[in-house]
Amino acid sequence: MDSFIKADNFSKIAPYATLFWHGLVVTVLLSFCTVAIGFVLALILSNFRMSKVYPFAFLGIDKDGHKREKGFLAALSRFNPLDFIATAYVEILRSTPVIVQVAIVYYGVFGALVELPQFTFFGFIKFNRFLPGVIALGMNSGAYLCEIIRSGIQSIDIGQTEAARSLGMSSVQNMRYIVLPQAIKNILPAIANEFVVIIKESAITYTIGVQDIMSAVNSVRGATFIIIEPLLVATAIYFCLCFPTSKLIAHFERRMSRGDKR
Repeated sequence: MDSFIKADNFSKIAPYATLFWHGLVVTVLLSFCTVAIGFVLALILSNFRMSKVYPFAFLGIDKDGHKREKGFLAALSRFNPLDFIATAYVEILRSTPVIVQVAIVYYGVFGALVELPQFTFFGFIKFNRFLPGVIALGMNSGAYLCEIIRSGIQSIDIGQTEAARSLGMSSVQNMRYIVLPQAIKNILPAIANEFVVIIKESAITYTIGVQDIMSAVNSVRGATFIIIEPLLVATAIYFCLCFPTSKLIAHFERRMSRGDKR
């Protein structure tokens, strides 16, 4: 196996350009699907984190009508099951490696519990491998986006929510028309960075057979016994995906912030 960069090696791997093209399509599709799943999941989790559901609040009052300050019953009265579930989810997903999560979803869920149909779409993407990869990455992305969205929502002045309520707007309308548009503008750079991270992290899905860019590298290596040049090609493709994406988001961020300047 060659371990040095040679110009003629690029001509040897040129016949496998279709594999890299397929890998590019899969990576882009994987990233978009992951962002969609992660964003929806993050919205749900962030609302859970900010919820005020206390089913055992009545235990915080003693028989004399005084509020308990200490003790087990006082702690139980402040227990929020939605916040607990969301916090546990976020902490577990953020504290474990992505490759472990991908393996658990693919082998543990879809390998042992759920049987997916085996077919291909676009002629080369295997559904039974692509879907577990999307779900695993989406779950991981949702954990990170949850904290981003929560911080963005909490950065909006509470006075705007009170003004919306005084106008008769419901909580859903307030969130949709007042809070979220401003919050998304504030957290757009962080969301863009997460999208770029997803593009790069999607490379881990080749371990479960997803035909992404790294899968193309492995195929070329197995066929030609050349490794450095395919990796350089993969590096160039990832750069061409991530760098323009960062610049494009930065452009839209500047356009969105024009109204804030006085």
